[in-house]
Amino acid sequence: MKELSIFVDESGDFGDYNSKYAPQYIFSMVFHEQGKSIEEDIKRFDREMANLGFFNHVVHTSPLIRKEDVYCNLSPNERRAIFTKLFFFAKTAPIQYKSFLFERKECVNEGELKKKIVTALERFVTDNYLYFSSFDKVILYYDNGQKQLASILVNVFEERVLNFVRKTDVKPYKYKLLQVADMICTIELLKLKTEHNALSTSELSIFHSTRDIKKDFLKKITIKEFQ
Repeated sequence: MKELSIFVDESGDFGDYNSKYAPQYIFSMVFHEQGKSIEEDIKRFDREMANLGFFNHVVHTSPLIRKEDVYCNLSPNERRAIFTKLFFFAKTAPIQYKSFLFERKECVNEGELKKKIVTALERFVTDNYLYFSSFDKVILYYDNGQKQLASILVNVFEERVLNFVRKTDVKPYKYKLLQVADMICTIELLKLKTEHNALSTSELSIFHSTRDIKKDFLKKITIKEFQ
């Protein structure tokens, strides 16, 4: 049976627009064709994380960058090392990703944001109908972090993809590719900030400069964009 797994994470919320808080809404989808094994990639990533002192660890890139939670006592180099391990796992594994970014000033309330997301997702699925329909099963993995996004994802895929199912009981510690989806959202935000020269002190402490971010991360991950 030919199966496609789709792992989703988001950044931002559906509340009313606030220019100082989450001025963008992003969600990212990571695609893995189950016929292409990532078992060795996962084993390598786990070994590398263990060498850094993290066993069975779920990487959350936003608090990692901001030096929060379990990362509060780590140096910039230690935090960069963790980010880099997850980045190269994503870069070497046989996966693809697609990100959607919405400027909240263009959709200032929940209803307007929902409409824009539905329109963009419907267009993407329709444009790639032949790809999605080539699988016997298309499985969505989303932890229901935001019920609005979950509803949109399910409704659009159920309507346009014949063999669509949603996986329940989805947790990042169970699926490494959910952690990758989280990282892709962070990378999209970093890309936007480099374009506007708006990197934070925390981001600069880890990534050093706009030039380094572009060279070491942004340019290299583009090979994984959904084609």
